[in-house]
Amino acid sequence: MNKIVDKEHFSANVVKLVVEAPLIAASRRPGNFVIVIDNEHGERIPLTIADADPIKGTITLVIQAIGDSTRAICEMEPGQYLHDVVGPLGRPTHIENYGTVVCSGGGVGVAPLLPIIKAMKEAGNRVISVLAARTKDLIILEEQVREYSDEVVIMTDDGSYGNKGLVTQGVESIIEREPVNLVVTIGPAVMMKFVALTTKKHNVPTMCSLNTIMVDGTGMCGACRVTVDGRMRFVCIDGPEFDAHKVDFDEMMLRLKSYN
Repeated sequence: MNKIVDKEHFSANVVKLVVEAPLIAASRRPGNFVIVIDNEHGERIPLTIADADPIKGTITLVIQAIGDSTRAICEMEPGQYLHDVVGPLGRPTHIENYGTVVCSGGGVGVAPLLPIIKAMKEAGNRVISVLAARTKDLIILEEQVREYSDEVVIMTDDGSYGNKGLVTQGVESIIEREPVNLVVTIGPAVMMKFVALTTKKHNVPTMCSLNTIMVDGTGMCGACRVTVDGRMRFVCIDGPEFDAHKVDFDEMMLRLKSYN
């Protein structure tokens, strides 16, 4: 049982929860995720660790209410307990001093991107962050992202905040004005697909963090399988991060739709 100690609403359907998990907080690294169950009959929900405090023994999770299980978690309040939090899972992000790194996040994808932004900056990189959403109210964690970024570019579909346009336009505008050594992209599958297509034509290495459906999170069930460079890989144990230019996003999106 893991106690919820703090809660914040980012929007009507996006909530930040701070949860007691001292062992996970002490060992997590950027890119790791956990699997959360709200009650003994609940669904297993994979969530990337947005932040951790080893001193307080807490981890921060950002959840978007999409189905019954995520909605139930978002409705929980401080003082209540999650039935299970298992992790840290997945391979951590490879962090080094690349030079200039563009970190692009769409919607709630900014949450798992935040620890990567922080780690890239601490490794000595020039970090330019591109945050994108449909409208201003859906931009999250901007203040925290600005703390660890040399520059932040905001893109909204409706032009209600920052620049009007898609995340790909923000990323490409940076690539066209200065040398970029790496792009990191996290968000909806279709967003990551088009970021990868954009960076590929400019020959910029690109890393994505995949958000496939998971069940056990240990590679046993095969539900999260994707094709990367022509080979079948499991996101939960081989990822969640892969070379975005080698991911078969069309196949991945078809598999995601099959669960609808």
